Amino acid sequence: MDEDRKLERKFARFGDALAVEDGCMISGYASLFGAVDQGNDVVAAGAYAASLTSLHARGGKVKMLWQHDATQPIGIWEEVREDARGLWVKGRLLDTVAKGREAAALIEAGAIDGLSIGYRTRKATKNSKGQRLLQELELWEVSLVTFPMLPSARVAGKSGETDVDRCLRDMASVFADARADLARR
Repeated sequence: MDEDRKLERKFARFGDALAVEDGCMISGYASLFGAVDQGNDVVAAGAYAASLTSLHARGGKVKMLWQHDATQPIGIWEEVREDARGLWVKGRLLDTVAKGREAAALIEAGAIDGLSIGYRTRKATKNSKGQRLLQELELWEVSLVTFPMLPSARVAGKSGETDVDRCLRDMASVFADARADLARR
């Protein structure tokens, strides 16, 4: 099937939960199960299981890229796993790579707040609402991106962040989600 060969991408916003620890460690959710994204797709729980098992069996890793550019790897995902909420990732930006240093600075400044997954669809159906239910995906990469497609997915809390910082980030996230909802209508 032609759809099986096409590489697709889904975006997720870091928002209030973005973390850069020790200058290079980041972690959080790259995909949330059951959430409708701006492409009208919903990822089902367990959609990544076969892909992650296959990668692990052959010693492979999900790539960390800058803006989906295969010529710009910027770090290493050290842990990629599914849990009850979604696809959780933890990795480190490479400070020996110029773009890795830039990414860390942009994340710290709040200029970059998104993750995006690059994958191939292995199994999908349409649900009663006309949404594509993604049931099995072959995960290739998770990128740091400027514009997320799934605003509700977040990366874990920023190291050293105060309660005021968290509150302001939460408020900004709520406004961003509201803008996205209005834009869809």
